[in-house]
Amino acid sequence: MQGIRCACRRAGSVAQLILGKQRNTFANPRWSRLAYQQTANFHIVGKRNAAAQAAPQKSTETKQTQTGQQAAKGAKGRVVSVIGAVVDVQFDEQLPPILNALQVDGRQPKLILEVAQHLGDNTVRTIAMDGTEGLVRGQPVTDIGTPIKIPVGSATLGRIINVIGDPIDERGPVNAEDFAPIHADAPPFTDMNVEQQILETGIKVVDLLAPYAKGGKIGLFGGAGVVLFWLI
Repeated sequence: MQGIRCACRRAGSVAQLILGKQRNTFANPRWSRLAYQQTANFHIVGKRNAAAQAAPQKSTETKQTQTGQQAAKGAKGRVVSVIGAVVDVQFDEQLPPILNALQVDGRQPKLILEVAQHLGDNTVRTIAMDGTEGLVRGQPVTDIGTPIKIPVGSATLGRIINVIGDPIDERGPVNAEDFAPIHADAPPFTDMNVEQQILETGIKVVDLLAPYAKGGKIGLFGGAGVVLFWLI
């Protein structure tokens, strides 16, 4: 019995010692600050882990969407209605997904339509990326199978392209190796870079007195007729 009492007393002393150390630790400002930083780091890591777990699910949904878009590639349809830039197209086969690009056959320059809505009866409502003058009902349309893609990379530097990726600066075709869709998902939280960087404009006055941050917006203020175009 006496041995049990001694053991209980020792256990109580150890518990008091541990609690005393914890109190002393959090009473010390240095250790309190360290504990706060560790807690904050834990929350940040938890958020990044949650974002990393959500990323595979998002990528799976993206792959499923791409599979559906590719499945409708080459499907044939015909124009059934033209109201300005809004063109309705009816398909006999598989219906193209929303945001897919359609090309009107036998038209020069080429006319690209983007699927915006499913109307039922195998009919989709599209938005024309160019003028629809001369477009009539019954004209054949082909599903490209992908969203509208534009060239990307160093080959596009200094070039002027339209919304469908065709050059309009009369300098020949853009010899780009990579193409990217105009619609894309936002990058995951784990891939974002929150570091602030300066955008060098090459204008010494701007870079010295009013530097711009990368990824931000640039506002040019001035009255009518003031020469500001040299800053663009």
